[in-house]
Amino acid sequence: MSMDENGERGVSDLQGIDDLPSPAEQERPISPDGILSAVGNEYRRAILNSLNSASDGILEYETLVEHVADKVRDDDSDQETEEHRQRIRIALHHTHLPKLEEVRIIDYEGGTGHVQFVGGELEQDLLTLVESYDAYE
Repeated sequence: MSMDENGERGVSDLQGIDDLPSPAEQERPISPDGILSAVGNEYRRAILNSLNSASDGILEYETLVEHVADKVRDDDSDQETEEHRQRIRIALHHTHLPKLEEVRIIDYEGGTGHVQFVGGELEQDLLTLVESYDAYE
């Protein structure tokens, strides 16, 4: 930075600050490993399938919990009750929704309880591919 004879900064030196990209523009693209890891889990696939089935790609959190609980069964199927749903609720809130939000596939608004699919074509294609594999298990 140049200074004039009085030790003050020149105006031209400060103009470059406005040219810096905003934090949103500095965001890194999501790696293929991040996306594959996101769809590589049974719970997260159930979340994405449920959102994909919703007419507008948005579900209330509790509705999503019900959908995932129906798709992901415990080994001990006798405990299909509220205990199973509570485990799903905790896992979604603390692990799976943050993971999907981190890779920008979903948007989870904890305050409103809305979960929305925001992924693109790549995520849709991967989900379709993985769904066909899940059908054979």
